[in-house]
Amino acid sequence: MADRRERLARARLYFVTDVRPGLEGLLAAALSGGVDMVQLRDKSASDSELLEAASLFRAACDEHGALFWLNDRADLVPECGADGVHVGQDDAPVGEVRASVGPDVLIGLSTHSPAQFDAALASEADQLSVGPVWETPTKEGRPAAGLEYVRHAAARGGERPWFAIGGIELGNVGEVVAAGARRVVVVRAIRDAADPEGAARALRAALPA
Repeated sequence: MADRRERLARARLYFVTDVRPGLEGLLAAALSGGVDMVQLRDKSASDSELLEAASLFRAACDEHGALFWLNDRADLVPECGADGVHVGQDDAPVGEVRASVGPDVLIGLSTHSPAQFDAALASEADQLSVGPVWETPTKEGRPAAGLEYVRHAAARGGERPWFAIGGIELGNVGEVVAAGARRVVVVRAIRDAADPEGAARALRAALPA
């Protein structure tokens, strides 16, 4: 667990993707470009599809020394060999998730407002996401929280690792960094890029060391 926490503390670029053709190559490119953590997030995939994809995530992360996160499915963490599980505000409470996965699995928690962020700081969550900074089709119907929310997290977050998320790409990552973010989550900026490795490298270079 100590090693996982140390890697989390060093992490800057977090890539989330679903199950899709060419997944193995996409993961290799993203990790080669500087991604520190990857999350398997696919609401429509079956358990068997998630487990099959998880084997690719685990192998890629092992090769690059990255952390592998699973979205929502705390029950599948042991079978997937995930380092962490990420839950939302409408999922099981962090304390319940901790009781389920044990002390050695990292837990991430989504937050969408200053009140949620402040409450999350009092929880057992190991890392928090802050957003969506801008509206994004990957979180359809979720209103933008804006850069002011990033500034709140920067002022209140302390040593807890937190990641800005939502519509972040190379053209606006500088605004997020200027608002106080040191870490970001991206989906489309790498997943849909013509050159995922180059996109990851450029994003990583835009973040504080």
